[in-house]
Amino acid sequence: MIVFFQTYKSELFYGIAIIVSVILLRFFTNLLQQWLLKQKNKKYPGETPNAINWVKRILNALWLVIGFILLSSLFVSEEKYGVLQRNLKLILYLGVLAVITIVAAASTNMWFKRSISRKVLSAEDPTSYKFLRYVAVFGIYFTGILFGLLAFPSLKGVAQTALGGAGVIALIAGVASQEALANLVGGVFIISFKPFRVGDIIKVTDTMVGTVTDITLRHTIIRNFENKMIVIPNSIINKEKLINYDLGELKICERIEFQISYESNLDLAKKIMQEECEKHPLIIDNRSPEDIKEGKPMVRTALISINESTLTVRAWTWARNFSDAFNMRCDLLEAVKKRFDKEGIDLAYPHRTLIFKNKEEEIKSSKY
Repeated sequence: MIVFFQTYKSELFYGIAIIVSVILLRFFTNLLQQWLLKQKNKKYPGETPNAINWVKRILNALWLVIGFILLSSLFVSEEKYGVLQRNLKLILYLGVLAVITIVAAASTNMWFKRSISRKVLSAEDPTSYKFLRYVAVFGIYFTGILFGLLAFPSLKGVAQTALGGAGVIALIAGVASQEALANLVGGVFIISFKPFRVGDIIKVTDTMVGTVTDITLRHTIIRNFENKMIVIPNSIINKEKLINYDLGELKICERIEFQISYESNLDLAKKIMQEECEKHPLIIDNRSPEDIKEGKPMVRTALISINESTLTVRAWTWARNFSDAFNMRCDLLEAVKKRFDKEGIDLAYPHRTLIFKNKEEEIKSSKY
């Protein structure tokens, strides 16, 4: 045993030093993670520490792999020692590159989030910042992957071409599908021409109405009034004809319609609708000074169509925005219905005229 120790004393100390170093590096990495988490909670409370946790895992794995390679060098020949050195450099390069990429992406993402929060607090439009955040983070990760490819001789040419500038577009066009490119271009068009912004209430179809919460590289997210998220690819929403309730003037003309029977008093029905509409707290007076001077009513009511068995009566009301218009419409439908019941105005229901023929006549007609 003494002879073995004296013979391999330097190798034993070398191995022990490597093991101790790996343990210490992992220990200090964990301490660094805890310190960073405390700093993050002070500056950015409520944010998930994904980047910090990923850096910790990468570093801890890096220390283990490096320690294993260094220990392996004790048991290999001089010919294979060069291969281990190259592998060690490659792993060090990839590990450091991964940490730098994650830290850069996380820092950029955090900066954009703070800028977006400031925009929201100052009542400014944060749409461009939200979209640019995805572009910047994607660009950092894409660049990190390309630099990682440079470490492999077989892929070095592809990475150099892409990093050269013109090859980036060719590489993306070759790898990405047509749909993905269409979504990306659609997102750029939305940000450039701004048919809607984050926070706007839009209507794409009758079943897709809600508030825009985010615009990413691939899709637009809408939160509907059932608190459900609707994810629409940018290529689709960019081609759709949509209604933006927050683009330009916010006030909305809400039409209140009822179908009454022929026997009902038309003038009384119009009067009831006008009275109920004008006394609603959410209604606004959209009349011009000339209209007020001429004595025109704040709410116009009219018979707009005569149907097979009904009369359609409409009232035009105005509200400050989409939300007020929706609430006002619900209230007025209920209030007018109750007044109609009280005043004897009958709401329409379908009428059908049935003709029963005499059997003898049917027999005669069938003979002839």
